[in-house]
Amino acid sequence: MSITRLLGIEHPIIQAPMVGVSTPALAAAVSNAGALGSIGIGASTPAQARAMLAQTRELTSRPFNVNLFCHRPAVADAQREDAWLEHLRPLFAEFDAEPPAAIREIYKSFLDDPEMAQMLLDERPAVVSFHFGLPPQDWIDALKGVGICLLASATTLEEARLVEAAGVDAIVAQGIEAGGHRGVFEPEKGDAGIGTLALVRLIARSSRLPVIAAGGIMDGQGIKAAMALGAQAAQLGTAFVPCPESAANTAYRAALKSERAHQTRITAAISGRPARGMVNRLWSDLDTPDAPALPDYPNTYDAAKALHAAASAKGCNDFAVQWAGQGAPLAREMPAAELVKVLVDEM
Repeated sequence: MSITRLLGIEHPIIQAPMVGVSTPALAAAVSNAGALGSIGIGASTPAQARAMLAQTRELTSRPFNVNLFCHRPAVADAQREDAWLEHLRPLFAEFDAEPPAAIREIYKSFLDDPEMAQMLLDERPAVVSFHFGLPPQDWIDALKGVGICLLASATTLEEARLVEAAGVDAIVAQGIEAGGHRGVFEPEKGDAGIGTLALVRLIARSSRLPVIAAGGIMDGQGIKAAMALGAQAAQLGTAFVPCPESAANTAYRAALKSERAHQTRITAAISGRPARGMVNRLWSDLDTPDAPALPDYPNTYDAAKALHAAASAKGCNDFAVQWAGQGAPLAREMPAAELVKVLVDEM
């Protein structure tokens, strides 16, 4: 079955589910334009997630995607966490602030959240996607059993094979160019760092499932190139950040239009897992050669958020998290529906 038919959409375009940036308004605008909008609920409680689904449904009757984080649940380690906070102490001191006394797991992994699974079974969104891995097999079977279409990201052929074996409906092939968090299943084993085009070709040649290309794709020409190599659709994230419907703040939007868009890099020092964004002091001052071992994801993120809060209270944006892919300089500022139309025209 073609990906457009599988997802119930007209155009083979998916707006990436960027937590903190995607909104019900953005997802609905993309879906209403005939593509697949997405909301990210990985940092939400089941009640917050249910409310986001309701808000999106008020704005569109079309299918949209609901994305979850399937990382290994964080294990608290006071020694590592205290050492990391001490590493950050001089940075907090620049803003006359103290590091927090402790950091915590700021949101649950879907793997540890049966209440979230039940919410999805109750609400039955058209599409659900997984990042960082896969949930338990019985949850996959239950979600499929109520008619939900399932997607999962893979950064290697090996991960794609796990996705296919689990009975998921389509594979999001996430190349190293992608902005935001790498979907690597086991980051402690390293990252193969495969580019989008090579990864799409590898997976498309060996999998029966439809492949969705993700990473560095910003325009119709990029979508067309990925499809020529075997993808049936493309997922774009950074391209949708400048849309007025996104939750990106003024500084983030300005950064995308600046020279900083030309320099993106991956670091694990912000959240505890590797992620790509526009380089600022979070990259240069946290990820140093003498840095101690990182606490688990997302506990590390709690410290970065506290540092940004201390800096922004003094009018400094040098510690803002601004995820972006390598295609960031190609970002264009226009309403989401207009962007979908432009992408389709370019294809």
